[in-house]
Amino acid sequence: MDDVIAAERTRTNWAGNVTYRAAALARPTSVDELQQLVASTPRLTALGSRHSFNTIADTDAVQVSLSDLPPVLDIDTSRRVVRVAAGMTHSQVAAGLEARGWALGNLASLPHISTAGAVATGTHGSGVRNPSLAQAVVGLDVVRASGELAHVDASSPDGLLDAHRVGIGALGVVTAVELAIEPTFQVATTVHLDLPWDAVATQFDQVMSDAYSVSMFTSFDDRGARQVWVKHRVDEAAPTVDLVALGARVASGPVHPGENDPAGVTEQGGVPGPWSERLPHFRSSFTPSTGAEIQAEYLIPAASAVEALEALRPLASLFAPILIAAEVRTIAADTAWLAPSAGRQSVGLHFTFRRDAAAVATAVERIEEVLAPFDPRPHWGKVSAASAERLHEAYPRLSDFAALARDLDPTGRFRNAFLARVLS
Repeated sequence: MDDVIAAERTRTNWAGNVTYRAAALARPTSVDELQQLVASTPRLTALGSRHSFNTIADTDAVQVSLSDLPPVLDIDTSRRVVRVAAGMTHSQVAAGLEARGWALGNLASLPHISTAGAVATGTHGSGVRNPSLAQAVVGLDVVRASGELAHVDASSPDGLLDAHRVGIGALGVVTAVELAIEPTFQVATTVHLDLPWDAVATQFDQVMSDAYSVSMFTSFDDRGARQVWVKHRVDEAAPTVDLVALGARVASGPVHPGENDPAGVTEQGGVPGPWSERLPHFRSSFTPSTGAEIQAEYLIPAASAVEALEALRPLASLFAPILIAAEVRTIAADTAWLAPSAGRQSVGLHFTFRRDAAAVATAVERIEEVLAPFDPRPHWGKVSAASAERLHEAYPRLSDFAALARDLDPTGRFRNAFLARVLS
């Protein structure tokens, strides 16, 4: 395995707020090689596309990247399922599917993330009918702590598929994912600016459910929802909520969620285009979002959304020096054990901050204090101050998941400091 494991210079996550402690990075070029690596390495942690903002992918042992595994994109049209290599990004998968006339039901706001990493952390897009990306998983291949390659699907016993859908790296190294697909469709994005708070408070459900995918962006200041992105699936009924009548105005040109250069955002202005080029906010050829940033996100019951937004508004002055954008999205209920929207229709409250770790830590603590009455569930790949005890309260199946992780990995081969804390 010496030819697979190489000493690494200092490496960070993509945003630069986490410096990885791993002394070595393994880059197997085949599943067989990966199996041998896992079986012979006392401790290792899978590394995706490095788009997490916490230490979920960090370790003081060996990191293993799947980016050198051969790309796989096999479509079973009779089952409406695509099998993809775990290290492929959503942009690669989406382009391959679109070229063959197929689609995923939804995508995250940026397409740069790896397929396995996205589902492993409960990543999602928006839409009242759209669950997290993990819900599309109908099967996966995973290398166990012994080096054995196992397959998990709906026929597996004891709810194993739902346990693995959001696996946070604890159950093995995923090598391939099978995802439900559907025929390709087109989407048109329209952006409105400055929807007043009164309209947000009184029409929230109507606005957020008016199209296939809707996002609000806010700074929690007097501008209200400074941007409302309405992504209409053109084979469905047109949106009916008149945002102009509610006090907003139509954007005169493309806009960036962080009010930066809009060159990197996907096409707006109501121009129809393939799902793969409209559901993400950002183009795959550009740096996603702003780059040097730190993100946090909490999913709460949808019924509490307006009350939670009102509770956050007094924090606007605290946010002002560091907040790039806050995004509000809807997520349908999931069945995955550790999905942040597990068992409940949810609203996600996402925060993109400037890369000021101390100021962000203060803001995150205040956010969690304010959201405490609403039973928030932190995103697994973003920063949070939540204790292990709080996480077990937020995720009812976390204790079951921890027990399963101990059964499948009794020696802690996949256990890093993040998992040791979360699963304690």
